[in-house]
Amino acid sequence: MKKALAASAFIIAVGFLYQPAVACTNLIVTKGASKDGSVMITYAADSHTRYGAIAFYPASDHKPGDMCDIVHYESGKFLGQIPEVPHTYSVVQFMNENQVAIGETTFGGLDSLGRQPGAFLDYGSLMKIGLQRSKTAREMIRIITELVEKYGYASAGESFSISDANEAWIMEIIGKGKYEMGAVWVARMVPDGYVSGHANQSRITTFPFQKNNNWSDREQTTYHSPDVISFAKAHGFYNGDDGDFSFSDVYNPLNFGGARFCDARVWSFFRKINRELRDNAVYNEYAAGIILKGAHFQDHSPNPNHFVSNRLPLWVKPDVPVSLQDVMHGMRDHFEDTPLDMRYDFGAGPFQNPYRWRPLEFTIDSVLYCNERAIATQQTGYSFVAQSRSWLPDPLGGIFWFGVDDSDGCVYAPMYCGIRSVPHSYAIGNGAMVRWSDHSAFWTFNQVNNWAYSRYNVIHPEIQKYQEELESRFIRETEIVDYRAGILYKEDPKACLNYITDYSVYSGDLLVSKWSDFYHYLFMKYMDGNIKLSVDRQLLDNGNDRGVPKKIMQPGYGKEWERKMIENTGDRFKVKEPH
Repeated sequence: MKKALAASAFIIAVGFLYQPAVACTNLIVTKGASKDGSVMITYAADSHTRYGAIAFYPASDHKPGDMCDIVHYESGKFLGQIPEVPHTYSVVQFMNENQVAIGETTFGGLDSLGRQPGAFLDYGSLMKIGLQRSKTAREMIRIITELVEKYGYASAGESFSISDANEAWIMEIIGKGKYEMGAVWVARMVPDGYVSGHANQSRITTFPFQKNNNWSDREQTTYHSPDVISFAKAHGFYNGDDGDFSFSDVYNPLNFGGARFCDARVWSFFRKINRELRDNAVYNEYAAGIILKGAHFQDHSPNPNHFVSNRLPLWVKPDVPVSLQDVMHGMRDHFEDTPLDMRYDFGAGPFQNPYRWRPLEFTIDSVLYCNERAIATQQTGYSFVAQSRSWLPDPLGGIFWFGVDDSDGCVYAPMYCGIRSVPHSYAIGNGAMVRWSDHSAFWTFNQVNNWAYSRYNVIHPEIQKYQEELESRFIRETEIVDYRAGILYKEDPKACLNYITDYSVYSGDLLVSKWSDFYHYLFMKYMDGNIKLSVDRQLLDNGNDRGVPKKIMQPGYGKEWERKMIENTGDRFKVKEPH
């Protein structure tokens, strides 16, 4: 492995570095792969300018001639209008009342396809509109692709996770640039019993070419644009046989960054749940950024186009079913216990901090180096686990587990997909990246996380313990809410929706209040490099009822770091006795 890491450093030095403009992570879990039979997808919206809040779009009826405003997902700029449909479904951020959910990661792709004159539907607008108009994942794929065909595609290459209560799909799309309106795309259903994921690198390689997209055929597990291969050939992006065509290798060719900064995040989750992949040194090298283009792929099939031959599989089968908590923990990964573990190199400092401040790369003596890019990262605006459960009515079956800021330090709060309003502390307009709010979930969780970054291995264990306590409580509570809401839904659906709304709103706002109190406790306990004694998140006094701490501990930097502090400094810090 040392040779692999040395080779990857050389690759960086010669300039094979790739950094996507937007960095996000999606994990995909099918019914047969989950412990409880639910379908789950995740999304971490990682952007240094992204404010974490929950958008809510109520269900609406529309008259002929009504128009839908298109507003850019990232900049907020008004882009244009398209006609409304007679009825739109309610949407909680990126999950609708029918349990359909979507996440995305930007892969960019070929520069020549990045801009499309006249197009005004960006990827975020497609996600929102698709949710407002779809009852299933397949229907959402159809709606998105029909919209793009008609109005063009105004974003760079994207990977989407799309799910409902029965199926999970990975879809990849890239525009046609200056050549023509529209996009080329492929969507593949993740086989039941398997887990997939994507993280800013296109992942779909070869696929079975379909003559027609039969949207009502449940046996069809691949959809694509009819010209996905012919477009590439017509413009010189590919000249091989149709049967060997790889969407990813043609439209988003892999390089060091695609493996190290992007696919390594998927690898880290895969290796947690699949022993075969975990024990395969080939994938460890790939995650380190070593790209091979052998004569054969890992399955020994020929590689006539000299594509990357050691890349990760698109999906893996977990050794044991994956639980909701496993998925939440997966979103909190920093490559722990892997060759890329961030806790022990010099950049971690004395407190084993698994974070690296940006920029992602830096130059020393004309050589380019990089920091790691893990799933859990400081710049996350929000993340979620969308859980769809087929055995419950749709408004109750979907739970949008939502967290703000760094996923490692968030608490996923349950928002039922059929709710009619969202908690004030998570609502759009309550604070912003340039506007403070004392009652904002985003700023409350940021206070705790940024405090933890100062002494991670000292402070974060307390955060993790309380996080697990609260999330376990939410999971137990939702079991009770499921039962009561299920009975109520049969008797009075409207009252049921009010009930799950009240629960979701109350839980979210109460969580933020508790987390604010938690921050005050953590700040007092760990201020000035000291540690005060506490029991059950209550600081202890000395028994005289004067608010004086019972005991102050001063652990310092730890022996290992103190030893590093005196290296190469001679006697500078040595305490000298008088002569």
